Amino acid sequence: MTRLIIILCFTPFFMIGQTGGENAFPFLDLPDNARSAALGRKFITAFDDDINTGIQNPASFNSEMDNSIGFNQALLAGGINHGMVAYAKDINKVGTAALHLRYVAYGKMDRTDVNGENIGTFSAGDFALGGSVGRTLNKNLSIGATFNLIWSQLESYNSMGLSVDIAGMYRSLDKRTTVSAVVRNAGVQLTTYTEDTRAPLPIQAMLGISHKLEHAPFRFSLVAHHLNKWDLTYNDPNAEPTTDPLTGEIVPVESAGFGEKLGRHFIVQVETLIGKTVRIRAAFDYNQRREMLVQNRPGMGGFSFGAGMNFKRFTVDYGLFIFSSAGFNNMISLRTDFDKWRK
Repeated sequence: MTRLIIILCFTPFFMIGQTGGENAFPFLDLPDNARSAALGRKFITAFDDDINTGIQNPASFNSEMDNSIGFNQALLAGGINHGMVAYAKDINKVGTAALHLRYVAYGKMDRTDVNGENIGTFSAGDFALGGSVGRTLNKNLSIGATFNLIWSQLESYNSMGLSVDIAGMYRSLDKRTTVSAVVRNAGVQLTTYTEDTRAPLPIQAMLGISHKLEHAPFRFSLVAHHLNKWDLTYNDPNAEPTTDPLTGEIVPVESAGFGEKLGRHFIVQVETLIGKTVRIRAAFDYNQRREMLVQNRPGMGGFSFGAGMNFKRFTVDYGLFIFSSAGFNNMISLRTDFDKWRK
């Protein structure tokens, strides 16, 4: 089992992948819970009772999530319905298993003919039904895997796929430091919307490290994402060198340097733990800020914020992820442990 953890840690450096716009089922990369949305959409370093974090890192499923359920809903405009529901159960000698459904229902849209005449409406949606198992090997190590059946319906066109997530996690004996390795969305598109439109899934390899300060209520995390693709910058294939009108010198096409390419792989996250009740969260994703940058109006793109409240029988979380100065995503999560209602 220890060898498996080592393999997971090095797998990201031997994989080839793509970023947005080149993949089938891109909705798989949407934040599926408020805590993750508040922490840059990719939060893989927690090992606690939060069932929702197990969907992003199945190695974090543990016995504290037994008989718990999570409801997650994004607050989007235009009648779009996006969220997730998940349930976990601890199984003796097996581990902690979970079932979850992620969905994006895009609502009703107008159907028109080639002349633009309205001839009715149609609906569209993306869905992923998943089953996960996480197993704690000892006080330090845990592993996990998730299998997803993916279905997409866009008017009369549909597509189906299968994917798997695998993960490993190390925890220090004092429980203040964790290291995680996760490979998500490794799979295949079984059927395509039309002929000759097969595309790879948005496979992504990530490494994360988290540390909680001993005498202060802060947990700092650093997540390295898209480790299966070094260059996350966009290179315009049509760009050509230009000529400086004053000097006549040839100005080469601008390209990203080493520091720019490296910085795009990291998300910085922080959680403030105020007693046992209140959680305050914030994160910064440099790649998101650069990808969605609005010229002359950078705004708060790439930043995310959120909070959580732990009550006696349930927990409520809120997350705000800012894509750019032109758009953002609000998400609310509610989770509870059924056993708490019996006491």
